[in-house]
Amino acid sequence: MTQNQKLVIATRASRLALWQAEHVQASLRALYPDMQVELLKLSTRGDEILDRSLSKVGGKGLFVKELENALLDGRADLAVHSLKDVPVDLQAPFELSTIMARADCRDAFVSNDYASLADLPVGAIVGTSSLRREAQLRARFAHLRIEPLRGNLDTRLGKLDSGQYAAIILAVAGLERLGLGHRIRSRIPVEDSLPAAGQGALGIEIVQQRSDLLELLTPLACPVTTACALAERAVSRALGGSCQVPLAAYAQVAHHQLHIRALVASPDGLTIYRAETTGLIPDAVTLGRQVADRLLEQGAGKILSELSQPL
Repeated sequence: MTQNQKLVIATRASRLALWQAEHVQASLRALYPDMQVELLKLSTRGDEILDRSLSKVGGKGLFVKELENALLDGRADLAVHSLKDVPVDLQAPFELSTIMARADCRDAFVSNDYASLADLPVGAIVGTSSLRREAQLRARFAHLRIEPLRGNLDTRLGKLDSGQYAAIILAVAGLERLGLGHRIRSRIPVEDSLPAAGQGALGIEIVQQRSDLLELLTPLACPVTTACALAERAVSRALGGSCQVPLAAYAQVAHHQLHIRALVASPDGLTIYRAETTGLIPDAVTLGRQVADRLLEQGAGKILSELSQPL
């Protein structure tokens, strides 16, 4: 592909997804001024089904399928996703070609009346769309009521503002990307709410035969974030991670070493298995698998098998 040709980016039509796609669009235009870079805006099943939790309607892959169809039929050259929405068992002919620099990966406490989780009174209703967040909340704050929360960011904030919830838990990165950082009352430490694999990072998906795109996209990749995300996604892949499983994985690079920690929890938060390890950055995937093995050795497999049973 030459730099004076056209690239089409498939994206969900939500405000946050458009910000992400426009961020990639601007980055590509800066790199290749002679190239046309356009957006193809699509609605996905994940955006349309708002009355049930993701874990009950097919998981985060619902946000990806329509974009993949556009890649297959040639309407788009690449798709931009929140990395945590990209299935870890991505199958041919698709490929996660590029992982971009991660933003703040922490969860955000958002409330109009309270400064932190610790300030919430007994019985206060907290909204979250994530079993991972829910399990960790229940483990630390058993006196709170955790209720489902679906919809895009504006919808979720609207539900909070209408009084349906005392507080809601969202991703810091999404709020800040949309200029809503002022809504964050506190950033929850990763020690208290371990993030989802890939949280805060953007991923670019292509079809494998489009090797012509790899060189163009290479400058967008962040080696450190890529290593961390590969380790985190290896944990999730080894454990069959999905929206049905309260699973978290978070890696950091420091002093030329990669440290990864992960957990598997029962949905009620009464049982949480934790594991961590440190090793060489090139061994990121192996380190992720090691952590997954340690979780299984502790007994996480029992939780995983129970949650994988048909409803």
